[in-house]
Amino acid sequence: MGVIPYTITTADKERFDQDGYWISPKLLDDETIEQLRGAHERIWKKDYDGAGMPLHVFKLSENPHALRKFDNGWWINDEIRSVVTDPILGEMAAKLLNEDEIRLWHDQVIYKPGTSGQETTAGNVGWHQDYGYWRSSSTTNMVTVWIALQDTNLNNGGMMTILGSHKWGAVEGSDTFFEQDMVKLKQRFATRDWIEEPCILKAGQASFHHALTFHGSSTNFTDQPRLSVVAHLMPGDTFYKEGRARHDNVRLLGPRPQFGQKFDNEFFPLLYSK
Repeated sequence: MGVIPYTITTADKERFDQDGYWISPKLLDDETIEQLRGAHERIWKKDYDGAGMPLHVFKLSENPHALRKFDNGWWINDEIRSVVTDPILGEMAAKLLNEDEIRLWHDQVIYKPGTSGQETTAGNVGWHQDYGYWRSSSTTNMVTVWIALQDTNLNNGGMMTILGSHKWGAVEGSDTFFEQDMVKLKQRFATRDWIEEPCILKAGQASFHHALTFHGSSTNFTDQPRLSVVAHLMPGDTFYKEGRARHDNVRLLGPRPQFGQKFDNEFFPLLYSK
């Protein structure tokens, strides 16, 4: 089980730099996809591997259409761990970001229920920048690897990106993942050219998007859940930066974290070193 080797090309890098995201070829074989779909089912049933504890206590919403999101699945699931810490992902990220080392910032296991055609915003992911939540990290040069576990398009709530929005810098108030009124958020953030592009992926493909790229997703109108595994990756020398924003990862530096302290302990595995 693992990631299929792939070498980032000049054209891949140019696309990532220009648009703020790039879609990979298929990186997971069908067997691995099925194993990760099974990992989803076990996680939601609290069937954890080993004797570890999750970062957060997860409780299913009473709303059957609500989005499910589980952080640091690699702590408690072997299949998730195998993929999100794979050195191949690390090397790909290093080349896209022009970095010598890559570490795992954290992962996410995301389940968007199907509504069977019902119109609802319960599963929406609001327009946001990932770095809106990561301002405690010293660099914006981070990347999210969103891996589809089924064919994904707008009909089943696929992600949309705003082309070139990574060039806008860190936008104030962009920590809006859980704000589900997409129209209202667009009115707030569309102060420059707002060009929406859907991320259409086959099962096993991944979208690599920059930490500053605005993205979001709407309703899954199908009768099947949309499943994904997400790896958030950072340069190996990323450290804790003073500022207003905090993140749960800061706690993983110990009881008395220091500004300038690197995120380089066992909670942030090294995936790749040049």
